[in-house]
Amino acid sequence: MQAWSELSGAAKARALLLALVVALLLSFALALGSGVVAVPLSALVSLASSLVSGDALVGVPERVFVAIRLPRALMAVLTGAGLGAAGAAMQGLFRNPLADPGLMGVTAGASLAAALMIVLVGDLDLGATPGALRLFLLPCAAFLGALGATLLIWSFARRGGAVRLTTLLLAGIAVNTVAFAGVGFLTSIASDVQLRQLTSWNLGSLNGATWGGVSVSAPFVLACVLGLPRMGRALNALALGEEDAGYLGVDVERTKRVVLVLVALGAGATVAFTGTIGFIGLVVPHLVRLAVGPDQRTLLPGSALLGAILLTLADTFSRVLAAPSELPVGVVTALLGAPFFLWLLRSARRAGA
Repeated sequence: MQAWSELSGAAKARALLLALVVALLLSFALALGSGVVAVPLSALVSLASSLVSGDALVGVPERVFVAIRLPRALMAVLTGAGLGAAGAAMQGLFRNPLADPGLMGVTAGASLAAALMIVLVGDLDLGATPGALRLFLLPCAAFLGALGATLLIWSFARRGGAVRLTTLLLAGIAVNTVAFAGVGFLTSIASDVQLRQLTSWNLGSLNGATWGGVSVSAPFVLACVLGLPRMGRALNALALGEEDAGYLGVDVERTKRVVLVLVALGAGATVAFTGTIGFIGLVVPHLVRLAVGPDQRTLLPGSALLGAILLTLADTFSRVLAAPSELPVGVVTALLGAPFFLWLLRSARRAGA
């Protein structure tokens, strides 16, 4: 610990990001090898070489590995990275350590749209609809719901060409309340089958991850994860206040617009395919901040990497703990994240923060 404290800020950032990349590779390998049927490391290397060379995978275990376990691990990485980066950006933008993507109505809008799709559209005859389109009806509806809620809150907060963060926060709280009231009403009229679908959605799960879901969500998540670090300097300046950031040459309103759009894209795309997964966007930035400080240029990529690691490990744990059945990954993240966050608040209070 003493050696770490003696390192410069740049050295700490490089060391942390390198360690997180290595940890992500290890957690990804663990996720691929763990499950009802364990896959040893030698078999993983053989499967990877077969995929790279384009050789046909003829065995049932190999096909299951490629069709189920690999896209699920990739979806965990994408979801964790998107939620981690979005949480760090929201905390920097609002200058509030309790901010997360849920403040913008992303989660609430996606949940309401998904509930509408499950309860009201689920009983319709979609036999004439192509199978691929039926597969994406729910995530597309959830993504549109997340984007619509974000635009609605944005319209309330925008005044005179400027976005007022206080109004944005209050509008987000109102939209969240209305959306979750709608979800509650739809839950009360849902059938038993629909109720199970709603419960699975609200608890969060990576069980339905497919290559199609990965390919659709990846561009949005990558735009969020790669675009937000480019706003690191502007977010650092915003920590001084909007007026001081403007004196430093930061286009404050443009920064708000870009950050909010990237957060909506990244978080909305992940929620659309995995449901509600809590505490990743809230807790992960705190962990990275404890290690390297508040510099957003390191905090944003570090939060993306650590979010991917934690969600990948949580999903692996959810599959292994109760095998052959599994726990919803949202339950695992809540069980791990909530006690840690309470401990963090207690430590901050003791330190006088």
